[in-house]
Amino acid sequence: MTDTRSATDREVARTKAQSHFAASEQRDKLVRDELARERAVTDAKTTKLKALRMAKEEADQKAAADAPKPTKTPAKRNRTITTR
Repeated sequence: MTDTRSATDREVARTKAQSHFAASEQRDKLVRDELARERAVTDAKTTKLKALRMAKEEADQKAAADAPKPTKTPAKRNRTITTR
């Protein structure tokens, strides 16, 4: 089948299609960039929270090691006298 359109019509159609695809690629790039920024923010928050948690756990372990050992008190025996 032969294309009966003129060369200028084909060029206009090609230019229109290329601009459509270029706009689509630009939107895709913006979305990928936004996702990368959000991922970086989330990773930074996660790293900060992990560091805080590890520091708290270390402080808790140190406090537990420095605390005096609790003395065991003998358990009270419940002596009930049963009468028959």
